[in-house]
Amino acid sequence: MIYIVIVTYNGMQWLEKCLDSCKDYPVVVVDNASTDDTVSFIKTNYPNVILFKQEKNLGFGQANNLGIRYALDQGAEHVFLLNQDAYLVDTVLNDLVTFQKKQSNYGILSPVHITGNRKKLDKNFSSFMHEEYSGQFYSDFVLGNTLKDVYEVPFVNAAAWLISKACLETVGGFDPLFFHYGEDDNYCQRVLYHGFKIGVLPQSYVIHDREERPAPIISAYSAVYYNKRENYYKAKFANINVDSQHDKAIKHLRKTILKLKLQLKLSKSNGLKKELSRLIKIKPLIIESRAKNRLPGLHYLK
Repeated sequence: MIYIVIVTYNGMQWLEKCLDSCKDYPVVVVDNASTDDTVSFIKTNYPNVILFKQEKNLGFGQANNLGIRYALDQGAEHVFLLNQDAYLVDTVLNDLVTFQKKQSNYGILSPVHITGNRKKLDKNFSSFMHEEYSGQFYSDFVLGNTLKDVYEVPFVNAAAWLISKACLETVGGFDPLFFHYGEDDNYCQRVLYHGFKIGVLPQSYVIHDREERPAPIISAYSAVYYNKRENYYKAKFANINVDSQHDKAIKHLRKTILKLKLQLKLSKSNGLKKELSRLIKIKPLIIESRAKNRLPGLHYLK
């Protein structure tokens, strides 16, 4: 049995296409306190959808954990995480499930992500498939080589993940260390640590109907800057596949701050002081995360 889990937040512009594409499967929606008509639209038009309305935004990972837990309780052998701005194409889900049943060592499988107009690859997805990550993926398409059944990768974003029950029971759910951004990086790190593979099926597709926006310019030492740096540190130092370099990073920042002070660059030194404070604050959280995620079990899903 397979369940689709979709986390929504003010998703009215995509919901109809998204949910219509999922009509042949049981669907669980976890709504992160939308302020538009998302919840009422689902209740009115999709009464068979299991809807969990939240009073506050739990973030991507924790909302998905609620849906995953429900799916497992219903006997799901596979859980498919789908973004609210993504749509299934043709038999993509059956393709993924069939392959995962045959090769259960692939804990996560993803289709190819294409744009809303179906004319090109989703920009972010395409960057995950570069040669250093996926081997011959692009070369095989361009040169007309026989495509592999699956292309193994270390990471693919969680817009369309098929996760096996065995993987979930070993790796657990998304780590609450992450609120939004970085949780899928962390999850892939844990999947690899526990001996599962991550793969992309080259002839199965999902539409990821998001706008291509220019990267925002982030001012140094702004609130957005510190949040981005904190996410970066969490994703890097919580990676259980490598030794943590947390203490080394703290030491380096302290040296840099002292150097800036001696150069009378007080604005920069004060900015880095705040970054150092955040890095020190999250250290015990990362230590706890690393210890827990090394152990197999249904972490964060109980």
